Amino acid sequence: MLERERIQPVNLLEYEEAARAMLPPEIFDIVASGAEDLVTLRANRAAFDQWRLLPRMWRGHTRVDLTTTVVGQEIAMPIMLAPVSTQRLLHDQGELASAAAARRAGTIFTLGACASTTIEDVAAVAGPWWFQLYLFRDREISRDMVQRAAARGASALVITIDSPTLGRHEAVERNRVNWPESATTFANVVPGAMAGAVHDPAQNWNDLEWVATLTSLPIILKGVLDPDDARIAFDFGARAIVVSNHGGRQLDSAIASLDALPAVVEATAGRGEVLIDGGFRRGTDVLKALALGARAVMLGRPFLWGLAVGGEDGVLSVLEMLRDEVARDMMLGGRGSMTEVDRSFIVPTGPLGSRI
Repeated sequence: MLERERIQPVNLLEYEEAARAMLPPEIFDIVASGAEDLVTLRANRAAFDQWRLLPRMWRGHTRVDLTTTVVGQEIAMPIMLAPVSTQRLLHDQGELASAAAARRAGTIFTLGACASTTIEDVAAVAGPWWFQLYLFRDREISRDMVQRAAARGASALVITIDSPTLGRHEAVERNRVNWPESATTFANVVPGAMAGAVHDPAQNWNDLEWVATLTSLPIILKGVLDPDDARIAFDFGARAIVVSNHGGRQLDSAIASLDALPAVVEATAGRGEVLIDGGFRRGTDVLKALALGARAVMLGRPFLWGLAVGGEDGVLSVLEMLRDEVARDMMLGGRGSMTEVDRSFIVPTGPLGSRI
């Protein structure tokens, strides 16, 4: 049998296998698991097979330009790091390593509300960064986080709206007895306030107005799948939305993110930017989402596998691998910049003839 730890991964899927080989099973499962029967987790990957790219030839591009802007922030590629909790489970540098890697790659890092590193420490090493917020039952915890993030230079606030409670992860339940303390310790919550740091099932659209009183930062809502929710988000002043099913970790049998994307883009009709996460592993995955109307994609599990395997350099390697795949695939597809990655680049799987 090959010794995986001696093999340098050449794609994001191999980074997952390398992480599996080195992490304790209970830690690997925390990251890899999805809700219940994993229907949505699998659907996120399967959705990419419903689409094919339609390349154009002899376009004369000698290079490709991956730069774009997201909520007014220029980034080097249409790939960002999604918010993920307690990253020190995977590497002792945790969020510090991930934030530094994103800075080196020229993209945005999103700090999770349930991070294992403080807002202040991450801000000291990050490039452009966003802060993710949960609406906890104790709203003062949420208020404190927003104000600290704004004071330390966060450029946007990402509110995750798909978590009035937590999905059930059965693989994690089997191994919970072996969890390290860092799995349930949130660096940005005062220890005495931890009892209030639970998700509030009473949260609703009116809470967005409350959050807007706390900060002038642009607000992004993460966890939108229904086109009507997308419309409401922009009605309430969101600058962008993230089409997301939480990586298949919340409601099982929820629609795949990519399957939801076209209807959400159509419903919002340019009222704000649409981002997406869920199942991205290849450059062609990224291009399919962009062609269907996403502004950029947010990467979750793959960068965590890079973190586990190689710390900051591992996260950077994952970002650079995916960036290089996108650039190569654009060149092969006859596209020279982000503005050329549009609906003309994508068709449904099957005989050519009916473009959407």
